[in-house]
Amino acid sequence: MLDRYTSAEMAALWSDQHTLELWREVELAVLEAWAHAGAATASTLATAQAVPAPLPREVVEEEQRTRHDVVAFVNVWTAGMPSVVASWVHRGVTSSDIVDTATGVRLAQVSELLVAAADRLVASLRDHALAHQHTVQVGRTHGQHAAPTVWGLRVADFAFAVARCRDRLAQARGEVAVAKISGPVGSYAGVSPGIERRVASALGLRPSPVSTQVVMRDSIAHWMSCLALLASVCEAVALEVRHGARSEVAELSESFRDGQAGSSAMPHKRNPVSAEKICGLARVVRGYVNPVMEGVALWNQRDISHSSVERICLPDASAILEHLLTSTTELIDDLVVDADRMRDNLAAAGSTVFSHAALTVLLDAGLDRRRAYAMIQKRAHAGDAQPLSTLLQAALRAEGIDIPPERWAAVTDLDRELAEVGAVFQRLRGLR
Repeated sequence: MLDRYTSAEMAALWSDQHTLELWREVELAVLEAWAHAGAATASTLATAQAVPAPLPREVVEEEQRTRHDVVAFVNVWTAGMPSVVASWVHRGVTSSDIVDTATGVRLAQVSELLVAAADRLVASLRDHALAHQHTVQVGRTHGQHAAPTVWGLRVADFAFAVARCRDRLAQARGEVAVAKISGPVGSYAGVSPGIERRVASALGLRPSPVSTQVVMRDSIAHWMSCLALLASVCEAVALEVRHGARSEVAELSESFRDGQAGSSAMPHKRNPVSAEKICGLARVVRGYVNPVMEGVALWNQRDISHSSVERICLPDASAILEHLLTSTTELIDDLVVDADRMRDNLAAAGSTVFSHAALTVLLDAGLDRRRAYAMIQKRAHAGDAQPLSTLLQAALRAEGIDIPPERWAAVTDLDRELAEVGAVFQRLRGLR
């Protein structure tokens, strides 16, 4: 986790100290369940609860000897407890019971941060789209002029996409928020399902329906995939800004603060640096999906090929995604939209951007589709300065076909062209 891309809140959730506190919380929940079952005494539980989590450096020192992180934690944490109390710590469970259950708690906490950040981005995109529902521009497909549209429609597409990804992540949070307290190979040999249920309830989790020594990693892989999808939509937003910021387009630009520099050698530059950063970091998040996915397949009841990967991928991906969501929100909130330039670019594109409407006119006149398409294509590609409708009228008159002037006028009528787009914004207003 790089400080540059990690918020204080996210760093705290993935800190070594928080790890030890979560392990202690799980161990205490297990001990409380034993006490509730009448096996351990209330005083044993109270004594253990009074001992705080050890410091990371203390556990690291002990791990140099044990070469096992959970054993090191238990040894250090119980070192000052009476032996009878220490004997009830970690009773009937294995290290993965503690680690995987703590992971369930932590991923739930992390998910809440990410969903909240996604909520803010949805709101930003929604408000921006509604503000630009009448900002006309030329639509582009394959990097080419296509047909007239409005800028708000493109942004509305992003808003709905982020909302869908947010909802997928919220659903994935429920999948990963599980407790696994079932012993060395998941057979409940030293602990009962009742203990597991009570631990899960105490921690705000649900019991894993089945486990071996570990929880099956498909849910974590799904969670990671949801992060990658959110990152990819952030990249889509940023890429649209980058395209609009190109000098020959100049329809969009990032805010540029006093004292900011775009280049060390060219003082005139105003590079879309935030959008470019977003595109780059999205690749990193996607890059973590495959290593986590490969943790689904483990040897027999368990190996540790997944754990080293998760130590890196889960914190890094979640920290970067939060940064992406925040950066994309700031990008949209501060985005400079040149509506005049958008309209100028639409005008400069000429009447060929209404070719689809012209095709309908020819079809209504009774022309065969193939012939009508070829007629329009030939004249659109000719690069003639005259309006497309003028060229087509001349060609049709030569064949004895006369189309009323008002019908041609409707071809390039922007109000007619965009008359139905308001339905999208009506849906957008209801977006949570």
